[in-house]
Amino acid sequence: MGNDGIASHRPVSQSLFERATQLFPGGVNSPVRAFKSVGGTPVFLHSGSGAYVQDVDGNRYLDFVGSWGPLIFGHADPDVVAAIVAAASSGTSFGASTAREIDLAERIRLAVPSIDRMRFVSSGTEATMSALRLARGFTGRPKFIKIDGGYHGHADALLASAGSGILTLGIPGSAGVTPGAVADTIVVPFNDLEAMEAAFEAPENKGQIAAIIVEPIPGNMGLVLPRPAYLPKLRSLCDLHGALLIFDEVITGFRVARGGAQELFGARPDLTCLGKVVGGGLPLGVYGGRSEVMAAVAPEGGVYQAGTLSGNPVAVAAGIATLKKLDEAAYRMLEMLGGMLEDGVARVIRRSGVPARIQRIGSAFTIFFTDIEVKDLASAKQADVARYGRFFNAMLDRGFYLPPAQLEAAFISLAHTPEDVESFVVAAKEIFPKL
Repeated sequence: MGNDGIASHRPVSQSLFERATQLFPGGVNSPVRAFKSVGGTPVFLHSGSGAYVQDVDGNRYLDFVGSWGPLIFGHADPDVVAAIVAAASSGTSFGASTAREIDLAERIRLAVPSIDRMRFVSSGTEATMSALRLARGFTGRPKFIKIDGGYHGHADALLASAGSGILTLGIPGSAGVTPGAVADTIVVPFNDLEAMEAAFEAPENKGQIAAIIVEPIPGNMGLVLPRPAYLPKLRSLCDLHGALLIFDEVITGFRVARGGAQELFGARPDLTCLGKVVGGGLPLGVYGGRSEVMAAVAPEGGVYQAGTLSGNPVAVAAGIATLKKLDEAAYRMLEMLGGMLEDGVARVIRRSGVPARIQRIGSAFTIFFTDIEVKDLASAKQADVARYGRFFNAMLDRGFYLPPAQLEAAFISLAHTPEDVESFVVAAKEIFPKL
């Protein structure tokens, strides 16, 4: 892998981190990059090609982060890079409509039938924030339900965590988020239909809930799978109570299947939020859904949302190049690689006796250091964070780059090979007995 197994052989990263701490809070521009939950100095990456990244010290790593999911063809895919270069040479930003926006939107609509019309934005946070505002504006209701541990970006109302009890109004999940900002946020556990029904039936919520917003397959408490009846039941509860169902498929859209989690589980949301893959690795988000709901967005309706960089021509070009290549053969290959990794890691876990499990769907997975099924945030929190930190650093020293946090999903790309996956399993086999 180009590494010698000694973590201290990253002196340039160490020097850059010391400089960065003078410029950025925690030395980083997004918290998980700080390696706080795994220990050690953050790796500063210099370049990426295919399934590999290289740091500023010249160490090469087999990458299972993939910019947190969008790089489904790996780093610097030639077709995506060519599309970016061609678009940029014609102008990087106009703040005006372009023909490419229509091309990408038609491709998205063809793949995700629940989306009649959509609006492009610049990030997943913008998409979820805008979809929630739209749901409130369309229904005329103030409250909404989110999942405890579900992450939908850093908008104030969505940074709520659960208080005591099985069902609760949200409490601020971050300093700077006021109680008023989350006063209309109801937080319930994932996979808990009893709590979801109770939220709708509570007297103070009757006729007040605009929407449920949910990651159909959560990826920010580690990868957690919905129970078979869960998502269809959310659909029926929303229909019964006149609320909208919002699927946050920023991670799962075009990743777990061409039509996302809603294709896999047969549940049709009113609104869908997309990101990651649809931007081909560049900043782009989408929210869209039923035509009559989208008609409430300005300039057709009274729900205001705007953005100078929305539908940025370079990001749109990268998205088109990516979606063009995502055919059925691509998903068959991703499933094969994912299954191979899952089977190999599961064997390693069984033979080592270490309390751990791998949870996977398609090309997304998490290795949890707990022997109980992870079905919600409470069970995810049972995972041994310190043991994951040891695993992470041992794998890093052997040339494998994983998410620097236990409760995050990892990703396989189409640039990975069966040999890459086997090398991952062999490294894990060496490490597990020492954890």
